[in-house]
Amino acid sequence: MARILITSALPYINGIKHLGNLAGSMLPADVWARFKRGQGHDVLYICATDEHGTPAELAAAAAGQDVRTYCDEQHQIQKAAGEAFGLSYDHFGRSSNPPNHRLTQHFAEALERNGLIEERVDRMIYSIDDARFLPDRYVEGTCPHCAYPKARGDQCDNCGRLLDPTDLIDPYSSVSGSKNLEVRDTRHLYLLQTKLEQPIRDWIASKDDWQTLAKSIAYKHLDEGLIDRGITRDLSWGIPVVKDGFPRPGMEDKVFYVWFDAPIEYIGATQEWAEKHGTTWRDWWRLDAGAEDVRYVQFMGKDNVAFHTVSFPATILGSGEPWKTVDTLKAFNWLNWYGGKFSTSQKRGVFMDQALELLPADYWRWHLTAYGPEGSDAAFTWEQFQSTTNKDLADVLGNFVNRIVKFTESKFGGVVPEGGEAGPVEAKLIEDVNAGIAEATAAFEAMEFRKAAQALRAVWVLGNEYLQVAAPWTAFKTDPAQAAVGVRMGLNLVALFARLAAPVMPFSAVKIAASVGATDLTWPAPGEDWTTALPLGQTVQAAEVLFRKIEDTQVAEWSERFGGAEAA
Repeated sequence: MARILITSALPYINGIKHLGNLAGSMLPADVWARFKRGQGHDVLYICATDEHGTPAELAAAAAGQDVRTYCDEQHQIQKAAGEAFGLSYDHFGRSSNPPNHRLTQHFAEALERNGLIEERVDRMIYSIDDARFLPDRYVEGTCPHCAYPKARGDQCDNCGRLLDPTDLIDPYSSVSGSKNLEVRDTRHLYLLQTKLEQPIRDWIASKDDWQTLAKSIAYKHLDEGLIDRGITRDLSWGIPVVKDGFPRPGMEDKVFYVWFDAPIEYIGATQEWAEKHGTTWRDWWRLDAGAEDVRYVQFMGKDNVAFHTVSFPATILGSGEPWKTVDTLKAFNWLNWYGGKFSTSQKRGVFMDQALELLPADYWRWHLTAYGPEGSDAAFTWEQFQSTTNKDLADVLGNFVNRIVKFTESKFGGVVPEGGEAGPVEAKLIEDVNAGIAEATAAFEAMEFRKAAQALRAVWVLGNEYLQVAAPWTAFKTDPAQAAVGVRMGLNLVALFARLAAPVMPFSAVKIAASVGATDLTWPAPGEDWTTALPLGQTVQAAEVLFRKIEDTQVAEWSERFGGAEAA
């Protein structure tokens, strides 16, 4: 049994997340965590709300709340949304909690001891109309490299270059739109990433099994040349730079940059989990405390990769301490909304709470896994969502389950029947299903979720094809014993399909299993005989309709409410 640590990109605190956020980190992390738990592994899935920085301050002000109250409220909202979507976090923490404060200050001290922190005078953008220094992502303008007109001061979303606000052409405040800006002196601490370029490059080179997307983004930033990064900001909400034992004259009003402290919260949230459960966290994160046998896997959208392959490793490696670093980084492309981006700030697209008002979580979980932004950017459209839901879930999986269970109720007294012997048709079915399970297993192991989902669908299709050939409803008229064979095989397939669906559709898996009196939702082991999982005579009972088809009227209504083709 392996020990597996899983983290997904931390959702930012300012508002509930949209389907693009879900598809690009939290959902695939959960699917993989459920898959590995189903195999019997010891899994720790950690996530948290990312709560510091200017966006939190501004969102709180807009809501008429102090920032702590705002974050307290939003954390609970996001936690509830994750639970409603079945995200099986072992702990969902908060970057504003004490463990992350202690750890962030600890890493800063370690980096300073190693000569990797330097105090500099910055020339930073000050908005006269806003009466504040503007953190980098709140300065927007034209990218000096690709001429994209809406580049942020920390990164250009068009060409991917990491930027400083002063690099931008024709900058303006994204808080107010004001161009009444000036550059003022302010003192800040810098992490000397330039001194760590070779260790970071060597570390990335050692990751032979990383996907091309993640590795190419990492090398792109290295090849462009690392820059030293400011790790403090002129804000009131954040982790203070100055504390007992770490005096920094002139830094009393500074806090650490959110992108410095946020990744450290993976460790902080693990400490929160350990404190809550009265256990240890060090054997998950410290190589000198037993973490050598931990496999650490991160899930995130491609826009977060640079920070997790360069900046956070710079913190970890630069500390000189035996911290666990990520073994596998699974990066996702963007889920687009009719040709444009989902956007939290612009309220563009469907958000997690809204999605659950329309349909149960498993409809969304299936679509975002089976048709998500894995190998390339993917576009969400209502029409595709309707088509794939109706075909995959209603016509293939739901139809199979309801069909065989209801037939058992009507012709075999609602119990798993005995009698008859399996023949060549059943032997071929078993062979094909086992091959399909192996294909799905390999795809999940490789974190190729679209391939895994299509392998699952192919197995469900095999069940429908078998019923067409075995035709127990026809055989029942002349050979009830032979009909019993088909029914018995079909019911055991239902139990198997529940287990296969469990990582992606946990709520539906429970209902499917319950319809044949099963409770086992573990992942099938290689060579396992699933054909006799249900005892003879066990009662079965058809569930309510598992998956209702999405009607054209619903698509029209949702397009009107959320936008559709006209949003392109």
